[in-house]
Amino acid sequence: VQLQASGGGVVQAGGSLRLSCLASERLYSGYVWGWFRRAPGKEREFVAHVNWDGSRAELADSVMDRFIVSRDNAKNTIYLQLNSLKLEDTGVYYCAAAPVVSRAIAHYHYWGQGTLVTVSS
Repeated sequence: VQLQASGGGVVQAGGSLRLSCLASERLYSGYVWGWFRRAPGKEREFVAHVNWDGSRAELADSVMDRFIVSRDNAKNTIYLQLNSLKLEDTGVYYCAAAPVVSRAIAHYHYWGQGTLVTVSS
């Protein structure tokens, strides 16, 4: 399975972006999709994940109430809507898939190549 993330770009603080992640094939039911990011000079960190049918989603405290994660299984695609962007949201955003509900990087078996989000002042 290959994941292709897209939608990154340069946006002013307070603005919005929508990231997409397309899977090359349909993942088995039960797989959780996640988003992670790596800010400059920092470790990769959990941002959000959503379960198979989209009924359960979890977001990191730092993005709660600003980001929205969703999925469209018919299109093998998940989305991350980034609103009210802050300078500290700058980083490379990665999509990934795991067989369990988890925030741990080690549980995610499939990874996209990442898409760069740059928030400017």
